[in-house]
Amino acid sequence: MRTWIFISIIFLGYPTGLFAQQAALKGRVIEAVSNEPMPFVNVIVSGTSIGAITDIDGNFQLKGLNPGFVRVQASFIGYHSALSSEIEINNAKVAFVEIRMEKRDTEIEEVTVSVSPFRKTEESPVSLKTIGIAEIEKSPGANRDISKVIQSFAGVLSSPSFRNDIIIRGGGPSESRFYLDGVEVPNINHFATQGASGGAVGILNADLIREVNYYSGAFPSNRGNALSGVFEFAQVDGNDDKLKFKGSLGAAEVSTTLDGPLSEKTSFIVSARRSYLKLLFTALKLPFLPTFNDMQFKVKTRFDAKNELTFIGLGAIDQNELNLDIKNPDEQQTYILGQLPENKQWSYTLGAVYKHFRENSYQTLVVSRSQLSNTATKYFENDESSESNKILDYTSQEVENKIRFENNMRMDGFKANIGANIDFAGYSNTTLQKRFYDGDILNVNYDTELNLVKYGIFGQISHEFMAERLTLSAGFRMDANNYSLGMNNPLKQFSPRISASYQLTPEWSLNLNTGRYFQLPAYTTLGYKQNNQFVNKTNQLKYISVDHFIGGLEFKPATAVQFSVEGFLKNYGNYPFSVKDQISLANKGADYGVIGDEEVTSTSKGRAYGAEFQARISSAKGYNLNLSYTLVRSEFQDGNNQYIVSAWDSKHILSMTGSAALKRGWQVGTRFRFVGGLPYTPWDLDRSSLISAWNLTGGPYFDNSKLNAERFGVFHQLDVRVDKAYYLKKMTLKFYIDIQNLYNFQAQSTDQVVRETDDSGNFLTADNDTRYVLRSVKNPSGTVLPTIGIQVEF
Repeated sequence: MRTWIFISIIFLGYPTGLFAQQAALKGRVIEAVSNEPMPFVNVIVSGTSIGAITDIDGNFQLKGLNPGFVRVQASFIGYHSALSSEIEINNAKVAFVEIRMEKRDTEIEEVTVSVSPFRKTEESPVSLKTIGIAEIEKSPGANRDISKVIQSFAGVLSSPSFRNDIIIRGGGPSESRFYLDGVEVPNINHFATQGASGGAVGILNADLIREVNYYSGAFPSNRGNALSGVFEFAQVDGNDDKLKFKGSLGAAEVSTTLDGPLSEKTSFIVSARRSYLKLLFTALKLPFLPTFNDMQFKVKTRFDAKNELTFIGLGAIDQNELNLDIKNPDEQQTYILGQLPENKQWSYTLGAVYKHFRENSYQTLVVSRSQLSNTATKYFENDESSESNKILDYTSQEVENKIRFENNMRMDGFKANIGANIDFAGYSNTTLQKRFYDGDILNVNYDTELNLVKYGIFGQISHEFMAERLTLSAGFRMDANNYSLGMNNPLKQFSPRISASYQLTPEWSLNLNTGRYFQLPAYTTLGYKQNNQFVNKTNQLKYISVDHFIGGLEFKPATAVQFSVEGFLKNYGNYPFSVKDQISLANKGADYGVIGDEEVTSTSKGRAYGAEFQARISSAKGYNLNLSYTLVRSEFQDGNNQYIVSAWDSKHILSMTGSAALKRGWQVGTRFRFVGGLPYTPWDLDRSSLISAWNLTGGPYFDNSKLNAERFGVFHQLDVRVDKAYYLKKMTLKFYIDIQNLYNFQAQSTDQVVRETDDSGNFLTADNDTRYVLRSVKNPSGTVLPTIGIQVEF
């Protein structure tokens, strides 16, 4: 009772006077290419009449603002009007925003007053969405986890499992790439699935994120090695004026963020988080006990108007233990304890981005290092008394050292970018495991040391025609590496792309893109050994390829309103195909552990096609709506070269997220998700019952002869969230209540298979003690999950 009284006081007990217009905002307007300050530019807070004109150094200051999330728009003759990313302002500190403006190719005397928040670039007129910080901070059901926020957007599959797999337009979960301030980050999730992109919880801290650009196609040529998605995360800069602190208590972790000036020209921002899931799961008597920690930082130095250097870092330490102290575990606990290994994982990325600006161009040099360490051990029946009981001993590391150079230019109305990259990668793996295939036991016992040199070149050129009504862009990239002779020829990985956008009327535009993209198979596949040989090199492993064909219509009846519809077709080639399981690896990856450490051939083909509709409203008054529907089919070839549905063939994906900023610091939001029933492969109970097979893994086996032959029921879920903010004079306090799965929908998932026991707890056997007696147990998932979060900033 006292808890609810306390919550009521928090949400209701402060007077209206705390929300007077006391917030202020400083900023600077600069030329996008030369980085020179722009004087006499008109700036205005979007949706208000509060504005200013920049001084001779491009600086401006705005006062008397309502605290909350705002955007600032800038306009100047001869330049495209610009809109800043979202920024939060409050009474306790003066926020800072930087706005970059691009020259027009055609001289006009009129100045556009309104600017749309929905971004479209020359290179990517389709399949590009921008996610602002307000959506990330207050997205219902996401708990400030960026990976979960992404699942609200068109084409992204949202599953009922507690995972952050990013599955776009029917592709697999290993087909996306991630960039943090221009530095490629291989892993953005805790407890990551090695060889794919998913995990349990996102590593990125929302406190440091300014906005996200999400590409589901039309990838710029400087972003390689992706088949289905590219994500660009832009971070905020540290405060230039004074030291700031922010502390947060969320659903699974506690975090702190500190930022401020290091010198007159250098600022920093750093955060650290630690989970308390182990304590919580122990109290709930769950069979696994995860702990995660992460750290993120950015240091930026502006030497002068022409030179700047940014250092970024992201790291995580994860550990998952089994809760073997549970007394008399039930069937579900026994099932999980029998299958799940104990796992330790850590990863980091460190990067430096140097930019040098000239009058009509700027150069970017990116140097980074990333490393992933992953270990897993499993003993049969969790009996560690003898090494003979060990059924899995896995240790692996992936290291990447990357260098990328880009030259961005503006010449006579043409926009161009050319560059090159070289990567030095290392992969090591020590695996001891036994696998059961077709009645035989395969001993997987190998040590791998693999060193690769990967390189690529790229270029893109864009131009506007017909008084900026028609925009064309063409680009290419070529990639290669020294893994094999076949992969060392960049012409085999020639990747062209073309985009076009035509403005039919001021409100309507037609957008098109086509391109061919390549992705290197996972290191787990490249480095897999049998009989001390790189068997997949012998099998002439190739780059995976995909051809995209995308067309769409866009309608903007108002500045803050956008409707779009896109059709897409993706044709895959050279997808890795499992020799033993006789399935495409495109069907794997949405589970914990390791994907791709097996013998494969580059022989699988696939296709994904469909259409997307999206409606977005982003009002400066705080009303937001994101409604998306995707019709998608996803098919890959089986062992008989017949197309069958993939594990991601959901058919229908519907997502609706809405929020409203109310008076006195209140905000309410809701998210509804609907996903058509996903295909699944049933268990092979005959094979699983063999004692010799079960004891190798501690669990059942799929019947891949019936690959994706069954479908789950549909999944749907409603999440709601209520936020309350207090913008005090010296600090900002925020509280929220987030309720996931409000009406307690029970999603269907794969049955659990358990071994029958007698009254004494001994496992029953059959066929002369060669088989266990098995039983399937229904395994619905879903529960009402309320969360209370607290944030304090000063």
